[in-house]
Amino acid sequence: MTTSRAVTRTDDSVEATHTSGRPRVVIIGSGFGGLFAAKALKRAPVDVTVIGKTSHHLFQPLLYQVATGILSEGEIAPATREILRGQENARVVLGEVIEIDLAARTVTSTVLGRVTVHPYDELIVAAGAGQSYFGNDRFAEFAPGMKSIDDALELRGRIFGAFELAEIATSQEDIDRLMTFVVVGAGPTGVEMAGQIAELARRTLRKDFRNIDPTQARIILLDGAPQVLPSFGEKLGDRARRQLNGMGVEVQLGAMVTDVDAYGLEVKDPDGEIRRIEAATKIWAAGVQASGLGRVLGEQSGADVDRAGRISVQPDLTLPGHPEVHVVGDMMALDKLPGVAQVAIQGGQYAAKAITNRLQGKPAQKPFHYFDKGSMATISRFSAVADIGRFKFEGFIAWMLWLVVHLMYIVGFKSRITTVFHWLISFLGRGRSQRVATQQQVYARLALEELGPEFSASKTGGQKDEAAAAQEDVTERRSA
Repeated sequence: MTTSRAVTRTDDSVEATHTSGRPRVVIIGSGFGGLFAAKALKRAPVDVTVIGKTSHHLFQPLLYQVATGILSEGEIAPATREILRGQENARVVLGEVIEIDLAARTVTSTVLGRVTVHPYDELIVAAGAGQSYFGNDRFAEFAPGMKSIDDALELRGRIFGAFELAEIATSQEDIDRLMTFVVVGAGPTGVEMAGQIAELARRTLRKDFRNIDPTQARIILLDGAPQVLPSFGEKLGDRARRQLNGMGVEVQLGAMVTDVDAYGLEVKDPDGEIRRIEAATKIWAAGVQASGLGRVLGEQSGADVDRAGRISVQPDLTLPGHPEVHVVGDMMALDKLPGVAQVAIQGGQYAAKAITNRLQGKPAQKPFHYFDKGSMATISRFSAVADIGRFKFEGFIAWMLWLVVHLMYIVGFKSRITTVFHWLISFLGRGRSQRVATQQQVYARLALEELGPEFSASKTGGQKDEAAAAQEDVTERRSA
């Protein structure tokens, strides 16, 4: 059992100290790569510290089901502490990593003004990736991505709220704008999101309104690429496109988004013509950007960092000149591996095995080899596409495979049971058990960004100096 503890320093930061004498393994990130690495070290003679920006492990492939009211956030985001509570050599720390010092072998994290320094002997960096707007970050205000629980809950409010506002709209122009939903990006996330919005409008909400007809909602799937699901191949991509068209989804390919605002977006077609789509709800599923920690590591190690922020790693997933630093998942660039959960899982397990072998004096492993278990994407209930090695499936068989695989990777028996229950409600019936959406969910992200970082510290007891404490609260309320 770990005997690590924390002591306060005079500069108000906290330094994690180590008294057990065992090697210290710090893992940055509680996603697939970080979590599976931590679990693989369960029986290793090490002290593991998992640092996560959130207190949960997110099953990101099902975020779109939270956004469309099928699942609750708790079913796809169990608490990291709960997952690792039976692992006595593992400790979970909440915080955002702001500095990695390869020379000093320390990681610095912060949460609400509290700074903690974590010394390490072995480091696994699995900080993942966020949404990329390809240099147009201003789009984020009007077109949320699909990378976090906050994103999914915000989108749930925007999607269901659009129908509510359309019901009380007084002009056809407003109704049309409110009932137009645009999904940018025709990869798996975009296809699944567009399909679920179509089913929501045409099945779940069909009889719920009196002044509008939800089945007349316009759902548009945009992508600059010439094909839907490019990584699945032409046959499955064409199958998905035809299935979406049959559901009423307008698939517009070769279309580049050039501008986004509160009321719609502008699109540039292959012929160079720019047109406007009036739409209240826009969803961005078009690209990813690796954690900024990749550039931090690149500057110190000399490793190359690509445009997406991914850092080039050695064949054993370590950095040049730093065999104690392992980078896994969406942050690493190696052999053009895709940014999918299986790459992160296998990379995390590989890094954990490398650490264990080194401690036991065993020979180093062979270079990392990714075993591709295939890709899947749902289109609608009872229909999906699956690309598994030489085999390609579509329709109901692919959908059943998708169900089984996703249930296998949902963490926790309770989550699996409740997920199946909600799937039965949604897929066999017309209902969706998670339709609650609040103004707080829709607008909280924008409000917090407007108020700035001082708001978080003042409202949650974060560390602040006496002068700051004496200043007027930006919310015109005093902290408790």
